[in-house]
Amino acid sequence: MQGTRLNKYIASSGLCSRRKADELIESGVVTVNGKRVTELGFTVQRKDKVFVNGKLIHPVKHEYYRFYKPAGYITTSDDEKGRKTIYDLIPENLHHLRPVGRLDRESTGLIILTNDGELINELTHPSVKVPKLYRVSINGKISQNDIDTMYKGIEIEPNKMAYAEVDVLEVDDKHTVMEIMLYQGLNRQIRKMFEHLGFEVLTLKRIQHATLNLDGLKRGDLKPIKPQQIKELRNFLNRLASKK
Repeated sequence: MQGTRLNKYIASSGLCSRRKADELIESGVVTVNGKRVTELGFTVQRKDKVFVNGKLIHPVKHEYYRFYKPAGYITTSDDEKGRKTIYDLIPENLHHLRPVGRLDRESTGLIILTNDGELINELTHPSVKVPKLYRVSINGKISQNDIDTMYKGIEIEPNKMAYAEVDVLEVDDKHTVMEIMLYQGLNRQIRKMFEHLGFEVLTLKRIQHATLNLDGLKRGDLKPIKPQQIKELRNFLNRLASKK
C-alpha cells in the first residue's frame, strides 16, 4: 500500500507547511502509532494515528476565502489591547482559518484566509517573491527621483532593504495616487519607505495578491475562492518556484 508521506500528512492537517513538518519530524516530536518517527521519507496509512507534540492530528478539507479588510481592524485572531480584529467580521465557524500575511490596522484590501498551511508558506516564503499590488495615496507630489529610489531600494531598518515598483496614476502638487508592486513582505514596508522619503501615506489598499484580487468584493465581504482560481494560483506559484 502506497500511503502518504508523513510531512504531507502533517501539512494536510493545517498545522504547518511541509517544510515546517520536516523540522518537526527531525526534532522528534512526531509519533506514529505510539512510535517516534524522525525519518523524513516515512509514509503513513489512513488507519495510522499521528501525534505532534502529543496532539492527535487528522487531515482536514482545505478551505480558501477572499476577504476585503476594512480600515480599523488588525489582522490577528485576538489582541491584548482589546482592539477590533478581522475575526470580529468573520463567522465564528471560520475562525480556524488563518490570514496569508497581514495588513496593518488602517490599511484595507485583500486578505486570503485558509487552513492550508502549505499554501500559506508558498505565498509568504521570501524566496518565492510573490507579487502583491497596492493602490496608495500620499500627501505631496512624488518625483521621478523618489520613484527611482524606491525601485533601487531603501534601508527601512538596519541591514533591511525594501524595494518597490511604482506606477503613478494621478499627481498634483498636493497628492499622488499610484499603484505599487511589492515582492517582499516586510512589516509596514510601504509606509516606512514613504516616511523615509518625507511623505505621509493617506490611504493604502491591497488590490491583488498573486493571481487573486478584489473583484466582486465590497469592504467587509468574505467569499469562497473557486477551485479553478486555486488551480490557477497553484500553477502560478509553481512557475515562480521554477524560476528560483
